[in-house]
Amino acid sequence: MQQSVRLSLSITSAAALALASIPQVNAKPVEVAQGSAEDIGVMSISLKDVVKPQVGVQAQTQAAGTPNQAGIGGFLPLVVGKNSVFFADVQANANFADWGNSSSIINTTVAGTTISTSSRLGYRWLNGDRSWMYGINAGYDTRPMSTGPSDTGIPVYASRRAFFQQAAVNAEAVSDMWAFNAYALIPTTEPDEQQLNSVYQGDALATIGFDAGYNITPALRASVGYYYQNGDMDTADGSGVLGRLAYAINNGLTLGTNLSYDSAFKSRFSADIKWRFSTNGGPGEETPKSNPAVEALTSTPSNRDVRVHDRGSCVHWWQLLIPGQCPF
Repeated sequence: MQQSVRLSLSITSAAALALASIPQVNAKPVEVAQGSAEDIGVMSISLKDVVKPQVGVQAQTQAAGTPNQAGIGGFLPLVVGKNSVFFADVQANANFADWGNSSSIINTTVAGTTISTSSRLGYRWLNGDRSWMYGINAGYDTRPMSTGPSDTGIPVYASRRAFFQQAAVNAEAVSDMWAFNAYALIPTTEPDEQQLNSVYQGDALATIGFDAGYNITPALRASVGYYYQNGDMDTADGSGVLGRLAYAINNGLTLGTNLSYDSAFKSRFSADIKWRFSTNGGPGEETPKSNPAVEALTSTPSNRDVRVHDRGSCVHWWQLLIPGQCPF
């Protein structure tokens, strides 16, 4: 009997110890953090760790009113806040001659090497959960231009260097999947029409436009856009459309292709490449994980080129040769 009691007490003690070792669950429900682990990581990032000065190179082929060019550029964060950045971005490009006898400005081929410049000051900020980046920037662009023979068969001489300038303003919004961009290019050249040679004059085009892009994959973005251009004594006025595919090989290197159409330039195809890299830190430094909205804080502003269109003019020498006649 005593053995039975001792066995019963032993079993009871063992059961009590087993129950005591089981973790207790509080009656109060456990709060679950909202959002994915990646979102929580993005929210914890200090922008000063990812928004750093950058330098790089860019190049593009001739397009509707823009030249073959290659150059250098840089992004400089002036003030980095908790959720925003005030920045400057500058570029300098060497402009090269047009391909063969195909004019990028309609009639007169662009020749020689000149240096164009572009500067932007801007402010970008993130929304509360850092899923969208919004930004505005404005600046000034210059483009000296040398010209060669015409591609129309009309002989020209007395070619001279022209100088075009414009003010620019841009608004942008970027998320994980979407990118929107609205811009205006406002010529400030005086006089408006620059004499390019004995026959043709050139004019910088006022352009307003809107682009919408969608990320097909994390590395591939497609976009479509609409623009309206005005200038060159009303001969280039009208609407146009632009399609673009851009592929990000890595965080700093991007390849792009563009196809545009408008009544003045007709169909134009171009390609471009941009490479930007941070000037701070070495190869072994780990970069905090971010998302497209945070990465867009240091992206290069777009629409930096002065677009030029040319047309014939009845200059004095032609009227002297054939009084009262003008071929344009």
